[in-house]
Amino acid sequence: MCGLAGIALPVSAGGILSRMAHAVAHRGPDGEQLFLDGPVGLGFRRLALVGPDSGDQPLFSEDENTVLIANGEVYNHRSLEAGMPGGVRLRTQSDCEILAHLYAQRGLKFLDEVNGMFAIALWDRRRNRLVFARDRFGIKPLYFTRAGDQIVFASEIKALFAHPGCRREVDWESSLADQSMTISPHLTHNPVTTWFKGIELVPAGGIVTIDLATGRIERGSYWELPDFDGDSEASDEEFITRYRELLEESVSDCASADAELGLFLSGGVDSAAVAALASRLDGPEIHTFTVLSASTYINGDSEAAHRVASALGMPNHQVHFDVDRTPTVDEWKNLLWLLETPLCNAEQYYKYELYRYAKQLRPELRGMLLGQASDEYNGGYSALFSGDTDWAGFEAGIRQMARTSSLHLNPELGGWWQNGTPLLSDDILRSGQEKFLRDPYSAYVAWKHRHVQQYNCWHEDRTAAGNGVEARVPFLDHRLIELLATIPAGRRESLLWDKRILREAMRGVLPQAFADREKVSFFYGDGEGYTHRAMVRMLTQNDGALVEEALASPGAAGILQPDAVRSALRGLEHRTEPFDIEFMLRLVNLGLLDQMVRSLPAFPVDVPRAEVLRAIEITDWESEGHGVADRMHRVAEPAGDSVIAFGPEVLLVHAPSDPDVLYVAVDGRFEYVAETGEDPHWCAFLKAVGEGGTLADILTRGGLEYPDVKSALRDALDAGVLEQAPAVLSNRVEPEAPRIAQVSS
Repeated sequence: MCGLAGIALPVSAGGILSRMAHAVAHRGPDGEQLFLDGPVGLGFRRLALVGPDSGDQPLFSEDENTVLIANGEVYNHRSLEAGMPGGVRLRTQSDCEILAHLYAQRGLKFLDEVNGMFAIALWDRRRNRLVFARDRFGIKPLYFTRAGDQIVFASEIKALFAHPGCRREVDWESSLADQSMTISPHLTHNPVTTWFKGIELVPAGGIVTIDLATGRIERGSYWELPDFDGDSEASDEEFITRYRELLEESVSDCASADAELGLFLSGGVDSAAVAALASRLDGPEIHTFTVLSASTYINGDSEAAHRVASALGMPNHQVHFDVDRTPTVDEWKNLLWLLETPLCNAEQYYKYELYRYAKQLRPELRGMLLGQASDEYNGGYSALFSGDTDWAGFEAGIRQMARTSSLHLNPELGGWWQNGTPLLSDDILRSGQEKFLRDPYSAYVAWKHRHVQQYNCWHEDRTAAGNGVEARVPFLDHRLIELLATIPAGRRESLLWDKRILREAMRGVLPQAFADREKVSFFYGDGEGYTHRAMVRMLTQNDGALVEEALASPGAAGILQPDAVRSALRGLEHRTEPFDIEFMLRLVNLGLLDQMVRSLPAFPVDVPRAEVLRAIEITDWESEGHGVADRMHRVAEPAGDSVIAFGPEVLLVHAPSDPDVLYVAVDGRFEYVAETGEDPHWCAFLKAVGEGGTLADILTRGGLEYPDVKSALRDALDAGVLEQAPAVLSNRVEPEAPRIAQVSS
């Protein structure tokens, strides 16, 4: 992982180039090189993972007509070197030097056989042209724009803004319309947005050439995502075996380095699979790092991560996020400026702090293995989009999304599908929309592929780079994806429902309980309210300082309605489950970025670092878990004589026609649903709370033991749905009138 910066057609560009390189200095703490020659200036900041003593850039071809700087790793550089014509002599130990020789030999086809993650800026002296290229999934970033008569390019957008001639303006219209911002339930295959006007991103799997004599720009690609409509005759067992072999190779590739590597471990099958395969490799011990927050404790991620690491004999560090931990105004703005995307949310905050802890604990750590981007190609969201049914339900769900996508392009036909029962066949939408409706599953994967670039790769790169670490992603290997693309439509259910191909591939590699563990989306699911409430506290702190700064941005004028934004935030502040905070946060982030580009903040390398979080070292979860639980809650564990009652404005509602379903309303909004079939103990407890009394009384009336409801009770107390008060007088307090309502069916 390194930082690139450059200027084409420079005129006394040395000072500007140095400033641009400094803007990405956090990406490469191990050295800086500036190269100015003729019409091109190249800046390079190095993070040394391979060949630390011999890998400075630029890199050159034999005749030195090809000058190259690269960010990333070429995993198969040894085999590529072996295949070069005789007489080609590599001058460094850098894995990326082979790229300069390949270009000299093969021209624009030089990346066809390259396996790795990379962003490349290359000056072809003989043809007087610039060549930009990125890996197949866009793991490594590269942006470019025009600044007057010059072309400027860099690993991060902030480095472009360091050029005084670069346009600095948020693209509000395209940003607000982007599907990743609106979360509209439709598939989109639009190019990845950069959020800023005039800033271009070299496409994943793409090559951009710029003729420096004419300024002409040409765009092409050396790899595209295949259609997922294969016709392979391989058996399920053969698919699974081949998948395991390829994943083993990819993990081995990603674990190759001359520096220390770590691993982010969530406890899900994805990161657990990477951990299991990495633990089998020869080399130094790999430390694993896990987010331990109220959310990840309650949804079981932190415990599962501990158990996986213990089973594999890998050190695990549970980095503790106190339940009241809230990013300060400055912390959030620094993180947002590092990421340069309005999609910055709690996930990025957690990961950035995890990197900070890892780097402090292991100063020589240079790379981090991740389980990222398995879900998108392996069927990881099939259960979610199925409505908790089956593969047929999943296919029905994505077909509806495909139909909605087509209706976005044929809005005049929308009325025929809006009354519950479609009155027209989808065939009328097919004209020009085959990509959506011919095979919705292929369209769905292409949409997820776009999201991987817009969201996953973007923030994984930045949170790591902000700490001088390189993120390595074994699941983003084109050989794996090309294998999955050959699965016939009729075999998808048996191999891709709930990631069966990966789970089966891990038989004998992971203990079965870890291979079969139900998917949990990081801090989402049970306990996500803790994280959402922390984000609300962040936006409301200091009289809503972040929101007010965003609303004051010049670009927000005439676009955002300040009173409506403030009112919406006040509404979230009083909700126990403020799910809409992420939607609000995107708007605030966009306004903050608009302010930042008009008066550039300090570059990341110059920002003072806040105190690093601490880890809770756990030896045995069985014996130490109770102490961990106490640190995950805001409210103390209730005693038996504590009076338990519903909080203010909380109402328990049920319908006579379905007494087994309870609804908890807060401030007139239904916030929770409890079903007897899913959690009979909690439903019985809620009903008993309505009759008032101490915890002991309530448990007795409900025929319950405290462990039956302990977790749910503590969550409800933290959220303010329930309240506790110490008993007085004879250990009794007369309860308020029960707040239980019955609604007609």
